[in-house]
Amino acid sequence: MPGFNVTHLRTRPLEAMVENRTTFTMKSLAISLFETHEEAKAVNLHCDTPVLASMVQGRKVMSLGGEPGFNFLPGESIMMPPEELMTIDFPDADQKEPTKCLALEIDPDEIQKVSDLLNEHQVRTGGRQWVRGNKSFYFRNDAGLTQLIQRLVFLCGEDHPSKDKFVDLSLRELLLRLLESETRYQELLDSQRRASSEPISKSVMYILNNLDKRLTVDQLSRLAHMSSSGFHRVFKGEMGVSPVEFINEERVKLGASLLRQGDYSIQEIALRCGFNSGSYFTRIFRRYYGVKPTEFIGGESIISKV
Repeated sequence: MPGFNVTHLRTRPLEAMVENRTTFTMKSLAISLFETHEEAKAVNLHCDTPVLASMVQGRKVMSLGGEPGFNFLPGESIMMPPEELMTIDFPDADQKEPTKCLALEIDPDEIQKVSDLLNEHQVRTGGRQWVRGNKSFYFRNDAGLTQLIQRLVFLCGEDHPSKDKFVDLSLRELLLRLLESETRYQELLDSQRRASSEPISKSVMYILNNLDKRLTVDQLSRLAHMSSSGFHRVFKGEMGVSPVEFINEERVKLGASLLRQGDYSIQEIALRCGFNSGSYFTRIFRRYYGVKPTEFIGGESIISKV
């Protein structure tokens, strides 16, 4: 597969600052693990193929397509289309605590195969298609994505006669999860516009506006004028997760946002997010983020062991 095309705006190429770079090249993807050992600014990077980039340790300041920069932190990922220009600062990298990141270059044909599979077996409402967008998709890894990334790194480094098959299966699952996540994200952006005409969009908007309240499938199905079983089936087909899973996911995302503010206790955050106790919030939060709420800020990412 094509490698990274790299230029530096200042004095030297990225490879000169990466003390350690490990790359595994397979039939349908290439994985590169980078360690940057000194501070750098305004590094330009782009790739010929779609790339999933994940932070493992430290911090980058990432700017995409000339937009303002943002902190790229452990446990966060970006799915980028081909030729997306990234401008990167490494403000904290040093010899003792290098910045570590991971990049998966993915064969576009493999993404298309997974999209076709979803469109064949998991039909969306309104005739819409499952498709990888042509813009970058920035998100925080859930436990399932983290485990798949870890497994792909392990498989690529394993000396096994069937590892190409193992990699293809894990990559397919990873792409399925990414497409479902991106579709949910796009649904959140579009739901307000479509809420008056599409029942699932209407229910999504209701959930987002009432995360602190009691929400049930029966309640949401009545709002959508559907039976409970029909609503559950259509919602899962459209969003890729069940209504309860979607509600919990949005609640813990809200909880993560409140944790970053640092102004609330765990119990206060739990109640603001619709959980009836701090312990239940902690259990659900850990399921999605891999760490307890008290470990979320400043803690080590669970993919830092790869």
